Amino acid sequence: MDPVTAVAAASVALVAKGALEAAAQEAGRSGWNGGARLMARLRARFGGDCAAEVALDRVTRAPQDEESRQELERILAAHMLRDPAFEADVRRLVDEAAATMGRGGPQVTAALIKNAQVFNEKVEVHGDWNVS
Repeated sequence: MDPVTAVAAASVALVAKGALEAAAQEAGRSGWNGGARLMARLRARFGGDCAAEVALDRVTRAPQDEESRQELERILAAHMLRDPAFEADVRRLVDEAAATMGRGGPQVTAALIKNAQVFNEKVEVHGDWNVS
């Protein structure tokens, strides 16, 4: 995974995470405030780009919809490839959000693996689960 795609994927994951937590009314307690600036930056950048605005809104309304997340990731990566300054801003905001979430909120760690930023969070499984 190239660095731009990795940052786009991490950004979309943060947007989806923020939408899920806001729906659960945990945004203030979870450290999502660290990602609020990322959302504001994306909304500012996407202003006037109807497809990008719709993609961002779809993810915030249905954060678990994988198709919506992939669409936003693709659009975000395209914007970052066209504008290196925007890419640097998004990369910085993703790093700041990840660092903020790691302090006092859910434990989120970021590791650089072959130029791909990966977020590892606690996984909870409910119900029956069989492993074979």
